[in-house]
Amino acid sequence: MPTPTRKKPKATKAAPTVRLAIIGTGGMANNHAQRFKDVPGCTLVACVDVNRERLEKFAADHGIPNVFDSVAALLAWNQFDAVSIVTPDAYHAPLSIACLKARKHVLCEKPLALNYADAKKMVAAAKKAGVINMVNLSYRDWPAIQAVQAVVAAGKIGDIRHVEASYLQSWLPSKVWGDWRTTPAWLWRLSTRHGSRGVLGDIGVHIVDFATFPAGPIKSVYGKLKTFDKAKGNRVGEYVLDANDSAVMTVEFANGALGTIHTTRWSGGHANRLFLKISGAKGSIEIDSERSTTSYKLSVGDDLDKATWTEVPCKPTPNNYARFIKSIRTGKQDQPDFARGAAVQKVLDAVIASDAKGKPVKV
Repeated sequence: MPTPTRKKPKATKAAPTVRLAIIGTGGMANNHAQRFKDVPGCTLVACVDVNRERLEKFAADHGIPNVFDSVAALLAWNQFDAVSIVTPDAYHAPLSIACLKARKHVLCEKPLALNYADAKKMVAAAKKAGVINMVNLSYRDWPAIQAVQAVVAAGKIGDIRHVEASYLQSWLPSKVWGDWRTTPAWLWRLSTRHGSRGVLGDIGVHIVDFATFPAGPIKSVYGKLKTFDKAKGNRVGEYVLDANDSAVMTVEFANGALGTIHTTRWSGGHANRLFLKISGAKGSIEIDSERSTTSYKLSVGDDLDKATWTEVPCKPTPNNYARFIKSIRTGKQDQPDFARGAAVQKVLDAVIASDAKGKPVKV
């Protein structure tokens, strides 16, 4: 009998390599470049900055072949698929929308915009373009927060009753990250004229996401913001130091739970600490980044009855850079998208409104 012929399996078409451009080449952009270089299926093809010296150094440091001094020039070139926007906050909305109109996939640094109105426009532009859109809420990269979200969603601590969340930094009273008085890399974060929304916009955005990702949306907020004296006349060179340094909010969640969320740059001894405790009818769960970002503490069952805790290790999770590239290559939108960034921005706007009015505000 003749030997039956075997059909060759159909070749699987490999997902195309994503050609990425980085917009903005300041300090954080170096992290973006390195992280994207570590992601299979991604190649850095261009970078953009108005500062030519910084731009060319960045390109040389990361082996990026094409440089542009404007996003308009980048879009005219058009030999790319996606962008990572790492500019000061005030430029996030206009640059994202320009790229979305050109049907480019966009990863934007946080906060998504300076206000909810602009964030909504970004969400609408992304929806119209039909492309992948993500905001770089970088603590989603921690295995602990992904695991805690899953535990809470599964109902293991029961209905949520109380939430305590904080994000503490100490670079104003200390020199843990260098002397902020001598470098624009930090000074712009203290000046509203340079596009900063203060600690609320810079790291408050992170702790609001960190708390609400597992605990659910916020219904109302009573917020207080404060700016402290930091220099003679509260000015260093061209930088007027008027952005808020501390933010405290009392919140009610849509599920009925109460909570406190606060953040400051004045907390000596804490270089960069995020803390979250969610207490439910069946127990509590806790993350303390100074203890671990790859495990969480849980008090349920016998632990709950004895007021003790068990440390629970977590499985690794992809970072936002890998999620972004995978989303582009598969066509499946991953977290956290522009809609999520806008939802967080809505809370931040409510905090600003509450501080101005001196009373709680609905979100």
